[in-house]
Amino acid sequence: MPKLRLDQAPPATLPLRFLLAMPCWGVAGAALLLVDGDVALLTRWHPATLALVHVWTLGILGNAMFGSLLQFLPAAAGAQLHGWQGASALHALFNLGVLLLVAGLHAQARWPLLAAGIVLPASFLWLGAMTIPGLVAAAGERLLRAGIGLALAFGMLAALAGGGLALLLARRIAWPLAAVDAHAGLGVLGWMVLLLATVARVVMPMFQGTASVPPRAQASWLAVVAMGLFAAVVAHLRYPADRTLPLAVAGGGASFALGALWLQQRVPRARHSALFLHWRAGLLALALAALSLAAGQGMVAGALALGVGLPLLVGGMTLEIVPFVDWIALRRRVPRGVQLPGVQRLLPDASRRRALLAHGAAAPLLVAAVLWPMPWLARLAALGQLAAWSVHGYALASALLAGRAFLRRVGQPA
Repeated sequence: MPKLRLDQAPPATLPLRFLLAMPCWGVAGAALLLVDGDVALLTRWHPATLALVHVWTLGILGNAMFGSLLQFLPAAAGAQLHGWQGASALHALFNLGVLLLVAGLHAQARWPLLAAGIVLPASFLWLGAMTIPGLVAAAGERLLRAGIGLALAFGMLAALAGGGLALLLARRIAWPLAAVDAHAGLGVLGWMVLLLATVARVVMPMFQGTASVPPRAQASWLAVVAMGLFAAVVAHLRYPADRTLPLAVAGGGASFALGALWLQQRVPRARHSALFLHWRAGLLALALAALSLAAGQGMVAGALALGVGLPLLVGGMTLEIVPFVDWIALRRRVPRGVQLPGVQRLLPDASRRRALLAHGAAAPLLVAAVLWPMPWLARLAALGQLAAWSVHGYALASALLAGRAFLRRVGQPA
C-alpha cells in the first residue's frame, strides 16, 4: 500500500474546484430531467436524453474524477503535476465545454456543438499533459501508475471520439452508430471503471479495511480488460451488429463490481463506515447495470451505471477527499503546537450517511422511471435527484465551513 505524501499534496483550491462542481452538475441534471420528464427516459437518442447523459458522465463524474486525480497523484502515487498552476483555467475550460455540449445536444444547436467538439478533447489532452509526464517519471508503485496511465489514455481516446461525433452532429452528418457505441465503451469501461478499479486497490484497504488485491491478479485484470476493450472496439467498428463490445463492457464492469463486493464481505460490521456503504450500494448497482447491458437493456443499464452506481462510488470518495483536502490546508496554515480537528470532525460520519440515504432514496425512483416511462414518475425521479445532490453539496460545503470556523477560533484569517 503506498504511503501518503502529504507534503506533496497540491494546493487545496486545485482539486476543490472540480469536486465542488460535481453536486452543482447533479442539481443541473435534476433540473433537466424535471423539464424534460416527458421524453428524457424513453430512448437513448432523444436530444434531452443525450444532454442528460453527458451531464452525468462529464458534469458529475468528469469533475469528480478530474479533481480526485489531481489530489491523488501527488499525494498517493508520488507523481508531480506539470503546470498545475493552470488548473483553474483547466477547470473553467472543461466546465465550459460540458455546458456547451449539453446545450448543443439539447437544442441541436450548431455553434455550441462545434465549440464543445474542440474544447472538451482539449481539456482531456490538457489533463493528460499535466499528469502523464509525472506518472512516467515517478518511482515505485508501477502497477498503480500503469493503471492510471491506461485509464487516462482511454479517457483521451473517448474524448477525441466524442469531439468528432459532436463535430459531425454540428454539420448535420448522421452519426455512425458503431462509433457512438465505441465512444461510450471507451469512456465508461476504459476511463471510469478502469480508473476506479486502479484507485480502489489503494483506497479500499486504506479507508474500508478490506484485504489488498494481489499485484499479479490486479495486473492480469488490467491487461485483460484493456486489451479486451480495445479488441472489442475494433471489432464493433468493423462489424456493428456484433455483440462483442457490450459484452466486453458488461464483463469488465461486472468483474470489478463483484470482485470489490467479495473483498467487502470480509470486513467486520463495526467498520461499515459511510464510505463502505456508499461503495457497497454503488457496486451492487454497477453489477446490476452490467447484467442489464448483457441482456440488451441499454436504457436500464445506463440509469443504473451512470445515474446510480458510478455517482455513488465517486460521490462517496468526494465525501472523504474534500474534508481531507481541507485538513491538509489547515495543517499548512496553523502554527505548530495548535491541535487540529480530525477529518471526522470536519465532516462527521452522520453527514455522510445522510447523503447516502438521500441518494439511496433517489436511486429506485430513477430506475423505476426508466422501467415504466411515465412523465409524472420521471419528474418524481428528478425531485429525488435534486434532493440527493442538494444534500451531497451541503455536506461538502459544511466540511469547508467547519475548517473556516476552526481558523477563526485560533485567530487565523479564514
